[in-house]
Amino acid sequence: IRLLVEQRIPSIRDIFILQNLMKCMGKDVPVFLKKKLEMAVLKEIDHLTFLNALRVFSALVAMNYCSIPILNACSKKIQENVHGAPFRQLILILEACYNLQYRNVKLFSALADYINSTACLWDKRQIILFLSAFETLGFQPSELMGVFAEKVTEDPEFLNLKNLLIVLRVYSRLNYVPRGQKHLFFETLHSCLNKYLPQISNTELLKAVYSLCVLGYLPHRALDELLQKNSRGELLLSDDLYKEEKKMMLHCVKACMELDSPSFTKPAFVLTENLSSLISLNLRKAREALIELLGDENMFRQNVQLPYKYHIDFEIRMDSDRKKVLPIAATDDHAASSVQRLAVLFVPLSAFCVGTMHPQGKLAMKKRHLNKLGYHVILVLNKNFQEMTNEDAVEFLKGKIYSESAFPFSEMTVQDNN
Repeated sequence: IRLLVEQRIPSIRDIFILQNLMKCMGKDVPVFLKKKLEMAVLKEIDHLTFLNALRVFSALVAMNYCSIPILNACSKKIQENVHGAPFRQLILILEACYNLQYRNVKLFSALADYINSTACLWDKRQIILFLSAFETLGFQPSELMGVFAEKVTEDPEFLNLKNLLIVLRVYSRLNYVPRGQKHLFFETLHSCLNKYLPQISNTELLKAVYSLCVLGYLPHRALDELLQKNSRGELLLSDDLYKEEKKMMLHCVKACMELDSPSFTKPAFVLTENLSSLISLNLRKAREALIELLGDENMFRQNVQLPYKYHIDFEIRMDSDRKKVLPIAATDDHAASSVQRLAVLFVPLSAFCVGTMHPQGKLAMKKRHLNKLGYHVILVLNKNFQEMTNEDAVEFLKGKIYSESAFPFSEMTVQDNN
């Protein structure tokens, strides 16, 4: 059958037949045959309709083949004709993008804008499913999330426990807090959570509290219940498949309880330790650039472990005006007010919302907490940094370290837009 398909592909001129063929061949088809099918589709790509574009998306998923040229062409057709598309088709597009690991910011933005502009026509539960699909892709549809937050604060009764947990997860991971109604939004979600405390499972309670804590909000009643369950040993069972993930969430919750408490004040001295003199391969370039820029490896520390299990790649200490880098050994006994501590973090692309430098929830929480511990945080996208020449890398770090726009230590906003 594969031999017959290979023979006949060049004579097929119908997109509908080609996408059916792709589905029938499935994911086990050899790569060379996938490429021949890809070339055949690309020859007929100008004849795409909106419906055919959707079908081709599905066919690529069935074949487990991420053809960027085809997906880009289909995405363009979908963007041009998105208005009026039914709910199920829009969800299928987002699911296909996730399955194919395809990230197209223009496509995501077009879908989000369409859903946002017609939000009054959608059921609130449908919008939750849209938000959940965007969250799995790591894309923040900020306007839609703002509109939906208003719907939540105006009428929270529609939120059953399942939908509440989805909303908490989405807003937490994508690090979004609506402007102007931050407190009201948190209080509304907290009130909904309190209503479900008598029936919520231990795992669901941990996830809900963790999501709110990541956003910088402490839900006291739910926290009390969570800590009681933990003290009784009900949260971490020995045979639990997700025990390590739960440990991580519980650790984050406890860190937030201390660092995000209104009573917490910046410590005069933070106990740190060097993990190792060895440095990972992807940070060697940064180390060499810092030595060239600062003149000496004694002018910074690497692989630094802080309290609350926070790790930073490089620590640099400067005078209070951020004009001069100070030797690490000479500043250990200095008063905190006379020394500015910089934490340089080299971060993967996945730690930001797709298409932006907006940190996702866990990174935003880490940045907020390092601020509380007295550090000014410099985030560096590691992928871009590795692609720089050595000269450009030095200039880049120079601009970040001696930044004229450096701000004094202050309470970090959760949103932290860039």
